[in-house]
Amino acid sequence: MSVTLTASAKERVQSFLVNRGKGLGLRLGIKTTGCSGFAYVLEFVDELNEDDQLFTIDGVNIIIDGKSLVYLAGIELDFTKEGLNEGFKFTNPNAKGECGCGESFNV
Repeated sequence: MSVTLTASAKERVQSFLVNRGKGLGLRLGIKTTGCSGFAYVLEFVDELNEDDQLFTIDGVNIIIDGKSLVYLAGIELDFTKEGLNEGFKFTNPNAKGECGCGESFNV
């Protein structure tokens, strides 16, 4: 199972961790919500949980819990800026559809 980061996503995660001053990495997970069923969750990680999988990509740690990993295997995380809007973009090969606003997905 793999997780990939674009160059801009790596830079953004590294910058977040440097500005925060601590942290093992960034957790990528899912929660049940939204119009389509699941939404992505990003949060800082200071300690690994028992069921966490650690992916180190060019020195950047991405942590995914065991329950989320089934839905996120093969995901690519990108960071984009479009005009005044900026944010992470998820390219998930497991997603069968997304809601109109792009905030949730289904499998």
